[in-house]
Amino acid sequence: MKKFKKWGITLGVSSALLLAACGNDEPTSSTADSASFAEQVDYKIIGVEPGAGLTGLAHNTLEQYENLEDWTLEESSTAGMLGSLEQAIRNEEPIVITGWTPHWKFSAYDLKILEDPKGTLGGAENINTLARKGLEQDLPDVYTVLDRFYWEPADMEQVMYDAQEMEFEEAAAAWVEENAEKVNGWTEGIAQANGEKVEIVSTPWDSERASSSVVEVVLESLGYDVTVTPVDPAIMFQAIATGESDATVAPWLPSTHQAFYEKHKEDIVDLGENLEGTQNGFVVPSYVEIDSIEDL
Repeated sequence: MKKFKKWGITLGVSSALLLAACGNDEPTSSTADSASFAEQVDYKIIGVEPGAGLTGLAHNTLEQYENLEDWTLEESSTAGMLGSLEQAIRNEEPIVITGWTPHWKFSAYDLKILEDPKGTLGGAENINTLARKGLEQDLPDVYTVLDRFYWEPADMEQVMYDAQEMEFEEAAAAWVEENAEKVNGWTEGIAQANGEKVEIVSTPWDSERASSSVVEVVLESLGYDVTVTPVDPAIMFQAIATGESDATVAPWLPSTHQAFYEKHKEDIVDLGENLEGTQNGFVVPSYVEIDSIEDL
């Protein structure tokens, strides 16, 4: 077993701040008034893992906006955050959590991203494909498929949304079957393999589970033996830089994982964007009369 696997799966997620509430189509007086809303949620944002890239950006956001000086980020886990969200919506209670897009929440609920005048959450980002040095020589067809891999936020969100009712591998396989023309563009001219092993390292966010599962399904259809291992972002970059993993399709750049990228960029091969248009930010249900972080 490779060294990075010994470190275990440490959940890491890029997150924005998402405000969720459930109620009537028109906002109540309590949710319309930001001061009383802040009191209802006890000035707390339910976050995800401490090691997540945007957990640090979220802390910085609270420091940079004067109107948020009384707010705190309660670090939790992705599962804990989603559980709190589900409970709050079920009880029609307001809640502030960390979230990001693409994500199935945006298919399930009517949400809007708040303006971030100070740009502390990084704005729009891309998700890149990174490979270890030597992959092009060792597994040229795998390198080519990874280099061609590109899809849209709506594609990723579809896999994430379907995966709420089935395993990610099943949702990915269904997407691949339904999008044969796009997938053929990645695999055109690629020969069948003979069970060569491919190590993909990723993060355990639903967005990256979607992209990694799609890559896994495509490469396995070509005859490769693919393993996807979810780890903390810091370990993900280190695994690629040291050659302990072959590739990843998970890094959010240029802001979320900038520190890790800068640390390892001389030891990795950047194949460019596999998805454009991701975004981190404070998000609210569309019926809430708040349009900017400064309105909180």
